[in-house]
Amino acid sequence: MLTWPHPGTDWANSLEEVEPVFLDIARAVLRYENLVISGEYVARLQELDRDLNRYAQENGLPGRVYTVPAPANDTWARDHGPITVATDDGPALLDFRFNAWGGKFPFEKDDALNRHLANAGVFGSTPMHQVDFVLEGGSIEADGQGTLLTTSECLLTPTRNPSVDRTAIEQLLAEVLGVTRILWLNHGYLAGDDTDSHIDTLARFCAPDHICYVTCPDVADEHYSALAAMEEELQEFRQPDGTPYRLTALPWPDPIHDEDGERLPATYANFLIINDAVLLPVYGVPQDGEAIKVMKRIFPSRDILPIDCRALIHQHGSLHCVTMQIPAGVVTP
Repeated sequence: MLTWPHPGTDWANSLEEVEPVFLDIARAVLRYENLVISGEYVARLQELDRDLNRYAQENGLPGRVYTVPAPANDTWARDHGPITVATDDGPALLDFRFNAWGGKFPFEKDDALNRHLANAGVFGSTPMHQVDFVLEGGSIEADGQGTLLTTSECLLTPTRNPSVDRTAIEQLLAEVLGVTRILWLNHGYLAGDDTDSHIDTLARFCAPDHICYVTCPDVADEHYSALAAMEEELQEFRQPDGTPYRLTALPWPDPIHDEDGERLPATYANFLIINDAVLLPVYGVPQDGEAIKVMKRIFPSRDILPIDCRALIHQHGSLHCVTMQIPAGVVTP
């Protein structure tokens, strides 16, 4: 699922730079699976529906594009999109509240977007349940077997759920997500990150027993201490059977700054796993090649497709942040 950028978003002055990134993501996804694109501008959606479906058909790709008009403040589908859980009766969609990372930006349209999609029939008969709790998809990382990885900096920020403490959060997530335990990281951040340390920029499950993570080797870098402390926390974490996790450190990209000199949150942890492939954000820096090699070692059975996301990080997010996966069989053409 992608929420397409339009002139009413913060991308207004950089659509020429960012739309090609979204198109690269869309074409890569279509090599392996279907794609839902929502957006506010109907004419642009009609063009995308025509052009991307023609691209898929002419290249013999298995994926097809489904477009649906829906008002949107921005493009961060990972955080305003539906979160899917497996139940005894099949998949169910959870529509958590979204408040733009603690009210930092306008969010009302994004908060209603999932309901627009459901009312348009995109999800067919798959049930969607509203959850009266602020939670972004980028703030949680699951192993698929009951363990959730997250950061206290994000989930405990009072601008999201001010009346809910850590114990209540654990109880709610256990109930609605079906998790049996939560691993909390208390350290780790990226400069330029608006999300209060989303886990999907810092550490990710590669398998139930394997976590890859961001590390900074430069002791003079402002990130060194926080990321070193995060690494120590990861080394202390244990799997349910008591064994340590396999850990893989990701390369640290050279600093990237915007035109005002602000450092941007470039991270290789913001990759997207799809059917038979991994889409990896790259940034036009020397470390991109090593990041690709590391991903190939982590996911030897999957194609590794680098996507130039330098334009994305100018709005302080990357590849995983603008996408949301939906299980096969949920979307109704």
